[in-house]
Parts: sequence; C-alpha cells; structure tokens
Amino acid sequence: MDTIQSIIIGVVEGLTEFLPISSTGHMVITEKLLHLTENDFSKAFTVAIQLGAILAVVVLYWKKFFDFKRWQFYVKLAVAVIPALVLGFLLSKKIDTLLESSTTIAIAMLAGGLILLFIDNVFKHPAIDKEEKVSYPKAFIIGIWQCIAMIPGVSRSAASIIGGMQQKLTRSAAAEFSFFLAVPTMLAATGYKLYKYYKESGGFTSNEIKQLAIGNIVAFVVAMLAIRFFIGFVKKYGFKIWGWYRIILGILLLILIYAGYIKS
Repeated sequence: MDTIQSIIIGVVEGLTEFLPISSTGHMVITEKLLHLTENDFSKAFTVAIQLGAILAVVVLYWKKFFDFKRWQFYVKLAVAVIPALVLGFLLSKKIDTLLESSTTIAIAMLAGGLILLFIDNVFKHPAIDKEEKVSYPKAFIIGIWQCIAMIPGVSRSAASIIGGMQQKLTRSAAAEFSFFLAVPTMLAATGYKLYKYYKESGGFTSNEIKQLAIGNIVAFVVAMLAIRFFIGFVKKYGFKIWGWYRIILGILLLILIYAGYIKS
C-alpha cells in the first residue's frame, strides 16, 4: 500500500462512515478498483482507518463526550455496544470472509437501498428528539440493530439509524445516536483488529504505521465535513436519496462483477 492509495481510501472512509451507504463496502470496492493486494494488513487497515472518522465525532460533540456529570450517556453507549462486542468476537473469522465477497456487498447495497426508499414512510410518528430521552432498553435494541451491519455493504450507520427510528427517535436524533454509538463500537473493533494483526505478524513496519497515520488523518478531516452535511441534509430531505444511491451502486457493482472487472 502506498501513500496515494491510503489518501484515497481515507477520503472514501471519511465521506461514507456516517452516511447510510456502507463505508466498509465502499472501501473494499475501492481497494479492488485500485488493485490493492489483499492481505492481512489491508484487512486491518480497512477497520483501523475508521478510528480517524470516529475521532471527528468526539471533536464535534466534545461537550457531550466530556461532560462527566452526565454519566447516563456513557452507560447508554456501553449498553448499546454490548451486542456488537459479543457477536463481533464470536463471528470475527466469518466477517473477514464476507469482506472478500463483492457479490455480498452488492446484494446488501441493493437490499439496504430498497429499505431506505420507504423508511421515512414507515416510521411517521417519532416521539424522541434527544439522546437524553433514550432509555437503556431502547439503547440496547438499537445496538442489536447495529449488528446487522456486520454483513459488509449493510452500513453500520444505516442499521443503527433504522434501529433508532424503530425505537421512536426522530431522524436527526437517530442519526446523532448512531454517531455516538460509533465511538465505542469502532474503538473496540479497531483495537481488536490492530492487536490481532500485531500479534500474528510480529509488529508493524514503518511503512504500515505511516499509511495508518495518513489514512486516519485524511478520514478525520473529511468526516468532520461529512457529519455536518449529513445532519442538515437528513433533517430536510430524509433517506430516500441514499436509497436510490445504494440501488444504483449495487447494480453497477453486479455489472462490474459479471463483466469480470471486479472479483466476485
């Protein structure tokens, strides 16, 4: 992996991590289009680069993350992240296998797109407009919804936002809770993936450290812009446009796979 490839993947991660279009799916496809050699480091990089994006959430919402008097906020995130921690540990090898399947990503893109086309009409009467009103059981259920995103192409953001709306959160409140939940979820995933790679490979080379640093810095900067854009956009327009985007991209991926440009 070289610097240009790290920058491109960092931009893709920053743009897509908090949009309901699957950052992992976009990164995997980007790596294939860049003809990046698929190895243990590239798989670790795909997960670890998300650290930069989630740090953007901490910076943008620093008052909430560092208001230690509001201990309930941290407990809700801890409760919500439990399902992902358990299933992520148990299904780690299966998830790695699915990441290699472009067909799985394409189908998940299509299915998720169809759901987003109608999601605004399904949940019409939200009652919760702030994180403070989210109960612990609701936080746990949203965490269960997030686990669906372990299938590449589903989108962690989409799954947790839909889970939030199903639990009566408004679109913007569901999106913000999804952002908050990304922090412990991705910190755990990143830490586990980097530790596993370090243990199995015997350490990181200087080039690997360099590419991780570059990718995370780029992802951080781009994600800062993407988060602000998404909250305003979803309040005004909803999720339908993202549904159409996913459907179009899913069809294009299937065409590229069928034509042999991307390995299935």
